[in-house]
Amino acid sequence: MLSVKKEQNPFMAKFKLSYIAMLIVLILLAISALPNLYPNKSWLHVSYAPHSETQAVPSTQALVTILNNQGLDVEQGLDKQSTINILLNEPTKSAQAQAAIKAQYPNTQVKIVEHATSPIWLQEFGLSPIKLGLDLNGGVLFVLDVDLDKAIDEQLTSAYQQAKSIIIKQKAHGLKAQQTGHGFEINALPNAVQKLTPVIDELQSRFANLAVTTTNNGNVKNAKFSYSELGRSNFDKEVMSQTLTTLRSRIEELGITEAVTQRQGTQRIRIELPGVQDPTEAKRIIGATASLGFYQLKEIGGQTFNMQSGGTINLDPVPIFTGEHINNANIGRDDWGKPLVQLSLDGQGGDAMSAFSKANIGKPMATVYSEYSQNATGETVKKSEVINVANIAQHLSSRFSITNMKSQQAAADLALLLRAGSLTAPVTIVHEQTIGPSLGQKNITNGLAALMLGMGITLAFMAMWYRRLGLIANVALLLNLTSLVGLMSLLPGVVLTLPGIAGLVLTIGMAVDTNVIIFERIKEERRKGRSAYQAIQEGYKQAANTIFDANITTMITALILYGIGYGPVKGFAITLALGLITSVFTGVYVSKVLSQTLYLKLAKKAGVNAHA
Repeated sequence: MLSVKKEQNPFMAKFKLSYIAMLIVLILLAISALPNLYPNKSWLHVSYAPHSETQAVPSTQALVTILNNQGLDVEQGLDKQSTINILLNEPTKSAQAQAAIKAQYPNTQVKIVEHATSPIWLQEFGLSPIKLGLDLNGGVLFVLDVDLDKAIDEQLTSAYQQAKSIIIKQKAHGLKAQQTGHGFEINALPNAVQKLTPVIDELQSRFANLAVTTTNNGNVKNAKFSYSELGRSNFDKEVMSQTLTTLRSRIEELGITEAVTQRQGTQRIRIELPGVQDPTEAKRIIGATASLGFYQLKEIGGQTFNMQSGGTINLDPVPIFTGEHINNANIGRDDWGKPLVQLSLDGQGGDAMSAFSKANIGKPMATVYSEYSQNATGETVKKSEVINVANIAQHLSSRFSITNMKSQQAAADLALLLRAGSLTAPVTIVHEQTIGPSLGQKNITNGLAALMLGMGITLAFMAMWYRRLGLIANVALLLNLTSLVGLMSLLPGVVLTLPGIAGLVLTIGMAVDTNVIIFERIKEERRKGRSAYQAIQEGYKQAANTIFDANITTMITALILYGIGYGPVKGFAITLALGLITSVFTGVYVSKVLSQTLYLKLAKKAGVNAHA
């Protein structure tokens, strides 16, 4: 028997830095996983809407009484300045409580807000639990189709109308604009050819993606306007980006703070609204395609619009400014008690309004409200009507009001849409699904039960079959699960879904598979007569390539699923990909260090050289 000299400690010298690095990583991931032991709670934040004339909120006791009468037990109510925060005994009924309060106090703003319950020191580090998907948290799913073809047609129509206005403005006699099948064209007579270029330049300055092709047809020069393939692609990207931004703003206006809004395919948008159980209001606001424009009246020429009160009116086709320049919009009442909408413009809109009103005091200005709808044949059509014509009594700036609204609800809806922004393309809800919170809770319970059952059987098998090495594999497996949960909590945008829980179960199986490959290799080395320490070194070394190859091929599959999948499929792909990373880390590196440390200590205890 050979004795081990104290001064010889090659293992500790070689792996000292590895110990420290692995320990730091494991501690950080464990800390980031801690908030999942303290799940967030849904609170109701009750306050009066900013546009309301009433400033005081109902008392906490009044709100508690209303909720108790609806069978909704209140666990806690807190007064915080102008807001009352309420926590239910069953937070899954927060949406029902929200509707009850709104029915009793229509002017209140009721938001469902997630409050952290983890220790303050964890919150100060910005750590929070994993976000849950609709199938675990409950809520509403919308899939919207964005009509890009209709948007391009409207853009070409607007360009055509503005082309006619530019010709009149520049007094370009001899030029004539007319619509064609895929755009419009401007014809220039021989004596007006030189006037064509300024008109084209101004049009292209207003419509960046508009392409022009000039041809000579006898004595007449034609300029044909349309969208090239590249221009159409750029326009579609701009429309989808603007639509996503607008929909996110509208969802925020509805008081939904944990929504997921993402592009799905070429022209569809997926919206997940966790915690929302009554989709009526969300559907009405999200699917609305209203827009607002302010126009100058034209006695001769111009574009004809229908008036809400009946009849028609001619307006300049180029708006003074549109809804995109509106910063804020609130409802109010005029001197006769009729509803109105108070507008606040941005710098560009304020300058346009200031310049126009200063030059047109005493003259009328029209407000045009436009929205898309489907006719009897299912075709999307745009309806525009003049809702207000008022004389400019004084020099206006960035603040003014729209009067003669139909009702208080119409004014509130218009104000919300203007605050959130208008959509440049019509959207249609093509899929809608509501998932109850009780079903979500059941999914969580069943998913975690499956995870614990699979993990328990795996731990028992490894401990009985591989003994000491099995115990090391079990420790690595627990560290793997902790690391994966910590990594998912740490990364922004990661959402846990029911298929994601399936990904967790699959990760456990793959992690154990890694250990099985290594341990069988170690057994082979032991049968060759190597010492335990040397067998461990060779086993991990020879199994590494096989393990990396298997995990890389699976990672490719996970990345493909993430790239083309949506919702639950994407959630499964994320969990699988992150699980592969943590499985290799804990199954190869951490378990190797644990195995070498254990057998080195056993060798020392037996008084033999581990490298003999």
